[in-house]
Amino acid sequence: MIPRYSRKEMTDIWEPHSKFRIWFEIEAHAASAMADLGVIPQEAADIIWKKGEKAEFDVDRIDEIEREVKHDVIAFLTHLAERVGDEARFVHQGLTSSDVLDTCFNVQLVRATDIMLADLDELLTVLKRRAIEHKDTVCVGRSHGIHAEPITFGLKMASAYAEFDRAKQRLSAAREEIATCALSGAVGTFANIDPRVEIYVAEKLGLKAEPISTQVIPRDRHAMYFATLGVIASSVERLSVEVRHLQRTEVLEAEEYFSPGQKGSSAMPHKRNPILTENLTGLARMVRAYALPAMENVALWHERDISHSSVERMIGPDATVTLDFALKRLTNVMDKLLVYPENCEKNMNKLGGLVHSQRVLLALTQAGVSREDSYRLVQRNAMKVWREGKDFLTELLADEEVRAALSEEALREKFNLDYHTKHVDTIFKRVFK
Repeated sequence: MIPRYSRKEMTDIWEPHSKFRIWFEIEAHAASAMADLGVIPQEAADIIWKKGEKAEFDVDRIDEIEREVKHDVIAFLTHLAERVGDEARFVHQGLTSSDVLDTCFNVQLVRATDIMLADLDELLTVLKRRAIEHKDTVCVGRSHGIHAEPITFGLKMASAYAEFDRAKQRLSAAREEIATCALSGAVGTFANIDPRVEIYVAEKLGLKAEPISTQVIPRDRHAMYFATLGVIASSVERLSVEVRHLQRTEVLEAEEYFSPGQKGSSAMPHKRNPILTENLTGLARMVRAYALPAMENVALWHERDISHSSVERMIGPDATVTLDFALKRLTNVMDKLLVYPENCEKNMNKLGGLVHSQRVLLALTQAGVSREDSYRLVQRNAMKVWREGKDFLTELLADEEVRAALSEEALREKFNLDYHTKHVDTIFKRVFK
């Protein structure tokens, strides 16, 4: 986790103190369930809770023990015994280390996901507001980076809203996918622990019992989870790249907010660079990169090997912390984004009316001209605009073949911008319901 790209609310989930507290809760809930079943004395379970809840787990002490025993869970259990006393012998009955590690990991992922779901809610609120604000701000649509036909800036924002709404649905599904608990013993057979203990602990931690585990929870769940984060990161990048393109000097239809006192370049005082969205592009690359090792973790040997462990110690914190930061940054960018309608209009007119070429093409075909000839006539006049800076409508009006099929009135009508925005309300109703 890089402090520069981290928020405390998220990093706290992954701090050692938080992890050890979750480990304790897993062990203590399991002890309570075993006491209910008569496996261990109720008094022992009560003491484990009483002394453990009050305990401040000493991370340095646990690390010291681990340096000797070379096992993190044993180190924790040894330290817990120092805090609890004799009743600690009833802790971890019938469990294996992965029962604790995997259940804790999923608790952490669920808590991280809840933060990111809240992030998405904030982003969606901003995108909806900006979409409504610019619903009728006409600008040029581009395909291949080239002027295509008119749209509105609000449609750009509505498109982003719909994409992140899908992201929220996917993340909610990923949360459901990852919210499982396994306390099934050394190879998942419950040989030394009652399955009812697993169900009890799962309910206490807000999880559900894994239907079938080995020594670990199946890693296809985690692969899906981190793949989902990668897809959301790609959506972050898509909107960021759009902002970057719109901020280019030659376009300047929108721009990141440039605060008083901000400086864009150490060499060139005039610079106002899209640094936040460029940063988001880079962060998105990192989140996507975490998806591949998560997929490679699926194929463990037999009932379990340890190859996934080092991977998850990195990608768990890094992917969630980074995406959380990226979502918050993107929300701030879109909240303060400067939009320049006058530049949108100027760019719209830069190609002398070529954005209306399809309307003229269709009008010619409807007037009886073959599609091939219609395309030839429209393109012939369009190329004069590209090469010579002519006005498209003027050239069409002077073209005898075009005029043989369409009157001046009919041609002028095809250059009405309102034609292209007549269904904006329909699209907004679909998106925002």
